Amino acid sequence: MDSRVSELFGGCCRPGGGPAVGGTLKARGAGGSSGCGGPKGKKKNGRNRGGKANNPPYLPPELKLVNPSQYRFEHLVTQMKWRLQEGRGEAVYQIGVEDNGLLVGLAEEEMRASLKTLHRMAEKVGADITVLREREVDYDSDMPRKITEVLVRKVPDNQQFLDLRVAVLGNVDSGKSTLLGVLTQGELDNGRGRARLNLFRHLHEIQSGRTSSISFEILGFNSKGEVVNYSDSRTAEEICESSSKMITFIDLAGHHKYLHTTIFGLTSYCPDCALLLVSANTGIAGTTREHLGLALALKVPFFIVVSKVDLCAKTTVERTVRQLERVLKQPGCHKVPMLVTSEDDAVTAAQQFAQSPNVTPIFTLSSVSGESLDLLKVFLNILPPLTNSKEQEELMQQLTEFQVDEIYTVPEVGTVVGGTLSSGICREGDRLVVGPADDGRFLELRVCSIQRNRSACRVLRAGQAATLALGDFDRALLRKGMVMVSPEMNPTICSVFEAEIVLLFHATTFRRGFQVTVHVGNVRQTAVVEKIHAKDKLRTGEKAVVRFRFLKHPEYLKVGAKLLFREGVTKGIGHVTDVQAIAAGEAQANMGF
Repeated sequence: MDSRVSELFGGCCRPGGGPAVGGTLKARGAGGSSGCGGPKGKKKNGRNRGGKANNPPYLPPELKLVNPSQYRFEHLVTQMKWRLQEGRGEAVYQIGVEDNGLLVGLAEEEMRASLKTLHRMAEKVGADITVLREREVDYDSDMPRKITEVLVRKVPDNQQFLDLRVAVLGNVDSGKSTLLGVLTQGELDNGRGRARLNLFRHLHEIQSGRTSSISFEILGFNSKGEVVNYSDSRTAEEICESSSKMITFIDLAGHHKYLHTTIFGLTSYCPDCALLLVSANTGIAGTTREHLGLALALKVPFFIVVSKVDLCAKTTVERTVRQLERVLKQPGCHKVPMLVTSEDDAVTAAQQFAQSPNVTPIFTLSSVSGESLDLLKVFLNILPPLTNSKEQEELMQQLTEFQVDEIYTVPEVGTVVGGTLSSGICREGDRLVVGPADDGRFLELRVCSIQRNRSACRVLRAGQAATLALGDFDRALLRKGMVMVSPEMNPTICSVFEAEIVLLFHATTFRRGFQVTVHVGNVRQTAVVEKIHAKDKLRTGEKAVVRFRFLKHPEYLKVGAKLLFREGVTKGIGHVTDVQAIAAGEAQANMGF
């Protein structure tokens, strides 16, 4: 959206173009690109995991929506198909804005005709439209004129709904599980934690009221932007069938005791973004700063929800928000806080969040009274994918690689593994190899069936999370941190690797022989420091290239993968720069067995 449009709506977005009769219509893909041309000249849009925004493609203005000819209408439909493909099923059209950003607007009759044409276009491609917001503009005309922003969302087919993964972070007792229970169950909390009971996986979690494991909850939105949850659907399969867009919440532990589980959830499940929950009555306390630091270190974009505003005076809530704003503006964060107080703010925040790595929306709400809960739902509904279709297509063309994050035994099904498909395509009946085992070998297996969001699925595409049934494959041969890959991949395994690191904190000096727990993707294992290149020791804040050796078994690592290590209060981040590949038969000797 042009800056002049954003001023009218109360935000700031990117420019793009496309005209209509009596004004213009600007279309942008949900990934942040704008314009309404065809496939020619398209460029990479959206944003990579590193947090850098890419420039949106400029497309020629040529949209006339009032009584278009048949030829013109077919051309517009073709353009819409491409926009939806680029936005992975979503596109936002701005009606009444010139290509140069001039807020011309449309008269009431022209606006109705344009929306009617847009509706016909959407029906043609199997999509629905939702008016996000509209405003009157001052223009040299006697008649009142308006600009309108419209969301076009494709009706799901063959389970290819848009899926966003949101990791939920925050200090213990800040209300993470309660908020997710309210969103996914459709009922407000009673003030004593009733809403969170359905989310807990273990008896001790129910007894203590504290999450200690990783759980997944889903919230759907249909093609018209309406919430789909368990209040009107009995099963997860029904939610998936009725939804065009799915939000998968990854509920992580808040207690410091379970920090290793939280880190595993952030590194292994590859969330698109994170929700940092802060209690209004306690502010930034406990593990809040640590979770914020993890999101920053792993370059996971995040937004903030201030909960329990019903328990506090307005001044207390304002003090907590000011405290958050100060922290976000510090040199280590360099974020731009954006307080969301209206639906216009929520729409603008969603667009800004996808386009700029620095914008951090802040919501203030209550899971008991429901205050401002709808604003968060509007934000999640509008939030576009943070990666574009071209990036996903490139990943799908690579060989299959599936990260094993969870292992189960299901009666009458057999061994089941859960995780994320990093690259390629996985289908029912595919034969893959899984490893590395303790001796470094990879074992053959067959994928019997696939489930996404607890409903059956025949094809799994890169970037999607799922569970795979492996039949009678021996569970004892599997462990978290393994990968399932195509037999022709010939994956490299290592027991020794080098990484360029930054030591975030260490009480004394970081030396050769020090042992740390290393997190690289879904890999979590203790490693010993074998060598610090060009230095004898490291202190807090210093950088170096360090050689690590795994203590237990070899792992599958990629050069360039993000790395995080910890031991007590010691913490550091970096990336893998080199792996010393070993053959399967050499693994046990290299590990010292």
